[in-house]
Amino acid sequence: MTPTRQTFAMIFLAALVLITMLFSLSLGSTDFRPWQIWQGDLKAQLARDVIMQLRLPRTLAAWAVGGLLGLAGALQQVLLRNPLADPYMLGTSGGASVGALMAILLGAGSLIVTLAAGSGALIMTLLVFILAGHDLATKPLRMLLVGVALASFCGALSSLLLSLAPDGLLRGMVFWLLGDLSGARWEPAMLCLCVCLVVIWPSAKMLNILSLGIMPAHALGIPIQRLQWRLYVVVAVATAFAVTTAGIIGFIGLIVPHALRLVFGTDHRVLLPASALGGGLILLLADIISRVVIAPQQLPVGVVMALAGVPVFLLLLKQRGDHL
Repeated sequence: MTPTRQTFAMIFLAALVLITMLFSLSLGSTDFRPWQIWQGDLKAQLARDVIMQLRLPRTLAAWAVGGLLGLAGALQQVLLRNPLADPYMLGTSGGASVGALMAILLGAGSLIVTLAAGSGALIMTLLVFILAGHDLATKPLRMLLVGVALASFCGALSSLLLSLAPDGLLRGMVFWLLGDLSGARWEPAMLCLCVCLVVIWPSAKMLNILSLGIMPAHALGIPIQRLQWRLYVVVAVATAFAVTTAGIIGFIGLIVPHALRLVFGTDHRVLLPASALGGGLILLLADIISRVVIAPQQLPVGVVMALAGVPVFLLLLKQRGDHL
């Protein structure tokens, strides 16, 4: 794709995000229009309360979390040199799950649950780094295997905690595991997304070279070890903030970068911001569906994402064919 077409595609993607945000503010168990908040009647006051206090924070949280997962997925795929890599492969989501479920089981409030999830995510990621060793440049498979093993261990611990939970807490614990944006705080996730983009942007050109392989990157003087450590930390932090904010939401970090690479190509100066925009767009759409399909009740957004993500992923596999 030429630079001009990339620019138009990026503008189109950003416009889709804004339009989807308007739909997210408008749709729910009761439909409102965003411009109704400036009218002077009683319905305007209700619309103002619902949109500003409930839907706007949830919309911003959905976009920020989706952006974090899309960005982390794009980085993980080039770091592991695997187009099917996923940000959850570092075991971050498993650690967050164990931390959050333990806090819920102990009767902690929402703030403590969030802190416990974040702490568990970062501890598990640090453990993956320690067990995988220091030579990440030549042993990405070791990192992958350690992450998968620890994620399985965390899955077993999560199942144990669920089996010990009383009936009064079980629903909340399961809902968190399935992905939930109700009551999510958007500020930490949005701040993390902005910081991650600023940190990785200077490395985008080096990622283009790294995607060609270790030997070409060495030959061109790329500091591979230092670059990979920095980007793995970005992936871990982005995934930790996403999981802490909204629980476990799969497929975004896997599908979005994979699909956008077919559209924008492999230039990470374009692919990274596009993955952030696209990840936010997909999660916004999934959140809208979760709120309206059985309104006034809500589905876990992670369930909606999984139901939609599996067929899309299989379609991408079929289109790529032997190129994987």
